[in-house]
Amino acid sequence: MPDTHPASAPSSSKLREVPPTAIIIFGASGDLTARKLIPALYNLNLDNLLPTDFYLFGFGRSSLPDSEFQQLNITHIKDFSRRLFNADKWSTVQSKTYYQTGSYETLSDFIILKEKIDALEKNIGKPIQLLFYLSTPPTVFKPTLENLGNSGLASRHLGTKLASKVIIEKPFGRDLGSAHDLNAIITHQFQENQVFRIDHYLGKETVQDLLILRFANSIFEPIWNLNYVNYVEITVAESLGVGKRGGYYDQSGALRDMIQNHIMQLLSLIAMEPPISTDPEDIRNEKVKLLKAIQPVKLAVDGGDVVRGQYEEGLIAGEKVPGYLQEADIYPNSYTETFVALKLLINNWRWNGVPFYVRSGKRMARRVSEIAIHFKYPHGSLFKEASKYDLIPNTLVIQIQPDEGSTLIINCKVPGLETRTQPIKMHFRYATTFGSETPEAYERLILDAMLHDNTLFIRSDEAETSWKLCTPILNFWQECKHHGLEKYTAGSWGPTTATELLWNDKHEWRKIDA
Repeated sequence: MPDTHPASAPSSSKLREVPPTAIIIFGASGDLTARKLIPALYNLNLDNLLPTDFYLFGFGRSSLPDSEFQQLNITHIKDFSRRLFNADKWSTVQSKTYYQTGSYETLSDFIILKEKIDALEKNIGKPIQLLFYLSTPPTVFKPTLENLGNSGLASRHLGTKLASKVIIEKPFGRDLGSAHDLNAIITHQFQENQVFRIDHYLGKETVQDLLILRFANSIFEPIWNLNYVNYVEITVAESLGVGKRGGYYDQSGALRDMIQNHIMQLLSLIAMEPPISTDPEDIRNEKVKLLKAIQPVKLAVDGGDVVRGQYEEGLIAGEKVPGYLQEADIYPNSYTETFVALKLLINNWRWNGVPFYVRSGKRMARRVSEIAIHFKYPHGSLFKEASKYDLIPNTLVIQIQPDEGSTLIINCKVPGLETRTQPIKMHFRYATTFGSETPEAYERLILDAMLHDNTLFIRSDEAETSWKLCTPILNFWQECKHHGLEKYTAGSWGPTTATELLWNDKHEWRKIDA
């Protein structure tokens, strides 16, 4: 059935700069490819954002003929695309879609791939850029990167706009040492400007809007500092458990899975200094400077600045769900954390003394990601009598998912003959204002990579700086094992000690009701 929504016209002149491109997906038969990458390419094509000379190669261990890979992609689009399948529109990509069975450890398979691409260039009579997407387990990052280098695929058209590029999915290591080693492997085969370390959170509309919100609205930036902000909280909560990812998650945990990457990205954007321009490197420089200014976390089983927890059985949407230790593929005596809360302090003039509280967990009360900026009470307020006036500090809430938008909480007079006050919420929602056809994060990120725009991608020093903060916490937990691991009921907002983390500073987590 064709899509009833007409394809929208490109909104940016930079479309004309997209050169002929071949995307090579390593791990082409995997879940990420099915759920995100192929649907993203379909929607980019539907919006006329792929170049005319666009080619798609799948590479994986599974033995598939081209026709079967093409049919699988149609199934993935029908199952996971945000828009209905249009066979006519997709046919232009399907006719240029190929699959190669190969081993990530075998150089000869990469040489065969290079020969196919060389023949393709000769056939169309023009050079093409290669975009390699590593949608594979981290265990094969090293041989894949090395074989891309040794085969000559990594160095094609080096020094031009058509230079090969590589997109690398997280995790970028497991700690500071492994992240440093991975970066050494990457930079041995690719120059830094060829590398696109992807964090899909940075492709979300609300996250991209953080820079606009802060630096394009004069009412916010003057008060975005310690003189007016009381504290900041960042919540990334999931109602789901580990599902079929138990084996992976038990080796990872919430700190590695969410805090070190997604939440640190949100923190750097919301707290960094104004960049001198919108140039990608200027923005990434400020993000790194902010991460370097975060103070080491105070580590203690009792009274420290970090809380970890593990969910037990409980109720989610009225249905009983098992505890973490009862999930499939979980070690029976596991002390892997499914919840983390941190208090972070930033040592610079803007944020000195302002606490940033971050938390992330599975099997929490609801799925939500948000940033809440809590402002101080007005100095010398006329309306101080608590018994007479219902006042709360102003709060700006930036909702990242599931309902993208922002909410400003202010105090307002209640209509009537006497002066009574009441907090009210002023809501903005992307879907209400702009419609529900918001592009998925992977659409934006893949397009930016083709355009060589690395603003929303992570630089090597940024990844390592984030690990420098998180690695001592991981080492401390490894020493403590079960000691200090709190339990919390599935369907709650985490361990009570996470609440106490804020109470000690006379703060509290925002009540997330909608």
